[in-house]
Amino acid sequence: MGRNPNTGTPLVEMRDISIAFGGIKAVNHVSVDLYAGEVVGLLGHNGAGKSTLIKCLSGAYQKDAGQIFINGQEVEINNPRDARKYNIETIYQTLALADNLDAASNLFLGREIVGPGGFVDDTAMEAETRKIMARLNPNFRKFNVPVSALSGGQRQSVAIARAVYFNAKILIMDEPTAALGPHETQMVAELIQELKSQGLGIFLIEHDIHAVMDLCDRAVVMKNGEKVGTVNVNEVTDEDILGMIILGKRPPQAY
Repeated sequence: MGRNPNTGTPLVEMRDISIAFGGIKAVNHVSVDLYAGEVVGLLGHNGAGKSTLIKCLSGAYQKDAGQIFINGQEVEINNPRDARKYNIETIYQTLALADNLDAASNLFLGREIVGPGGFVDDTAMEAETRKIMARLNPNFRKFNVPVSALSGGQRQSVAIARAVYFNAKILIMDEPTAALGPHETQMVAELIQELKSQGLGIFLIEHDIHAVMDLCDRAVVMKNGEKVGTVNVNEVTDEDILGMIILGKRPPQAY
């Protein structure tokens, strides 16, 4: 019988979550947790319910039943603003960046630094952006070009920097390496390691088993709106996880 390697209070606990659309249960009594400094992958076919479950945490959907705890305290998350209040940030696949603006303008979009004269202080924003980028992605150099000129991995690091700068403690990442080549994928892997070392907890929504094996500490597999089980990634093989996704078959290590 597998076990959860973590002890203490989880950063996030979603307990017995259900959500239905038009009478169809998209998520049926699912519980997952996430600890500081770990990455939990959510896997399953399209329609398995993994994105729907996580959208209850990001505030995009409202759950019909169940409870959400942040640091052991029960919370209500009814919209993305509530989620942000609890330091939950989502990095969508589309990255939601303003293509025509540079990294600093994207980092502070809607939360610009304004100087004494009431004007946007571009110099201060660039200095702050350079500071956070030095911490997250030291090789990032393209501060003065529109983000449309950046590679996928660089764009990703701008989106992550924005979340971290504004105090994300819980990060939801939607297939962060889907459209990236090997070099870029490695860059995102390093970013994730850096975020873990800073004590963030990360939920990773993934299709790719290899990405989960490389990036995650634990994996939760869903099928038809239900949780098949949770595994510690270092205790299972790709085949074990594949069996969970396709057949709903739980290996002995799962819990």
